[in-house]
Amino acid sequence: MDQDLDRALDAVGPRLRDLRRQRETTLAELSTVTGISVSTLSRLESGARRPTLEQLLPLARAHGVTLDELVDAPPTGDPRVHMRPVTNHGMTMLPLTRRAGGIQAFKIIIPGDDRRREPNPQIHEGYEWLYILNGRLRLVLGDQDLIMSPGEAAEFDTRVPHWFGPAGRESVEFLSLFGKQGERAHLRARPKSQG
Repeated sequence: MDQDLDRALDAVGPRLRDLRRQRETTLAELSTVTGISVSTLSRLESGARRPTLEQLLPLARAHGVTLDELVDAPPTGDPRVHMRPVTNHGMTMLPLTRRAGGIQAFKIIIPGDDRRREPNPQIHEGYEWLYILNGRLRLVLGDQDLIMSPGEAAEFDTRVPHWFGPAGRESVEFLSLFGKQGERAHLRARPKSQG
């Protein structure tokens, strides 16, 4: 059993380096996100230092992988994937992909609302693809104001100011795919009105 643990811990360093390179992240950037010093990260990646649980948890979070994936834990026999939904700005996003970098996929649910939501278009790097599952989605894209129904899809450059929300009182469910640049924070496309 100790040999299995030794092998797993020895393999973490190269896996950390590969994940960081796939995400095109520097040691300094990773240090800022995790709070682990650059020198410690370098020693972890080279295998000169063994990781602790306190180091593995923020590293797994920063790379968007589970702790099991990071240490290459043996399979448990349970094929189910347990993704955790995230609720932000009234939207519930369920991640459908777990690997760092590349295309990210989400199922997004936005509850319906009696109030008319005022669009606040945003921009970020990348491309996004939307596919409507249930309900109707209002998509404001540049100077276009579109209503999308189940079975319809849209693809657009996210550097074009965009916003989406439910088209009425009913909730809307859709799939969203975007590249790694889409993970960057939104920037305001236009200033909020002073009032």
